[in-house]
Amino acid sequence: MKKQNGHSRAVKIWLFIGVVLVFFQVVLGGITRLTDSGLSITEWAVIQGVLPPMNEQAWQQAFEAYKQAAARQYETVHSGMDLQAFKYIYFWEYVHRLWARSMGMVFLIPFLWFWYRGMISRALMRRLGVVILLASLAAVFGWIMVKSGLNDDKRTWVSAYKLVVHLLIATALYAYLFWTWRTYGAAPSSGKVPASVLRLYKWGLAVLFLQIALGGLMAGMRAALVFPFFPAISHGQSLFALLAQQTQNGVDLQNFIDYEPAIWIKALVQLLHRGVAWLLVVLLSAALWKSRRLSSYQKRHIHAKMLISVMILQVLLGIFTVIHSIGRIPVDIAAMHQAGALLLLGVVLYILSELRRTDGAANFA
Repeated sequence: MKKQNGHSRAVKIWLFIGVVLVFFQVVLGGITRLTDSGLSITEWAVIQGVLPPMNEQAWQQAFEAYKQAAARQYETVHSGMDLQAFKYIYFWEYVHRLWARSMGMVFLIPFLWFWYRGMISRALMRRLGVVILLASLAAVFGWIMVKSGLNDDKRTWVSAYKLVVHLLIATALYAYLFWTWRTYGAAPSSGKVPASVLRLYKWGLAVLFLQIALGGLMAGMRAALVFPFFPAISHGQSLFALLAQQTQNGVDLQNFIDYEPAIWIKALVQLLHRGVAWLLVVLLSAALWKSRRLSSYQKRHIHAKMLISVMILQVLLGIFTVIHSIGRIPVDIAAMHQAGALLLLGVVLYILSELRRTDGAANFA
């Protein structure tokens, strides 16, 4: 197999395929959530769950299990659902789980081959160990999240907080694997990058993770539905006024747990999600501005164009998601918005990896 700087091109391609698979897995998770499909499979059958129900009797049993275990969601969201409609929501949860299993096989089989051929260094092995740990945590916490919405008469959906933890673990897996792919076999180049520039990008990365967490809360609490307007003061409505009105008699801290009927906490989450979005735009724009005189920036100005384009696209998708969330969150736009967040994260990591190379940072073998 061809090697570059002592590293296998095949291994690098394998790592990139892993990044793509994780990207789509997170997006599939978002679609599963947006279509209210997450509770349709009420058990965690690692082996038996590979196959869906194979006949009408098995489908009917799965449907009855859903109606009992997710009774509140069935009665309030899917009331009157027939078996055909149940198969639709089952499909998304099934594909989400099957994709996860497929990722495991795509990881394991090439890994064993590369390991047998002596193509996995100790440094890469350690990183792959972290990848396995994060993937395992994401899978386990995915089931913990699902269980939070089952057999609970007070909860219509899964816990928004557990959803956020599941999302952040999956996002961390995506980011770590992306970074591993980008730095594998990349030879450091000469030059120095000011610490202030790197610091801005790192702060941008931290705020982006915070924004993704807030996006998870937005989705888990259906927070876009309480104020489907843009900007925050428009159409004779005000998000600030809504929040003030809902909290004028004080707040009940119990609403942080029982948040479904609490409009104020959803308004607060939406306000934070909007505010942090603009903070993120400012941070990343400042990082680009400070980078403009670097030789690496002048050679790779396409990266700046990519970052600006993705930021603009992500802001627009966020706005469109909110203003179309009247009665129901639009699945297509919201799914693209989540994919946009991962794309933005990838672009920031890509630029950071280039800056670290320019800064002479050592890359693992």
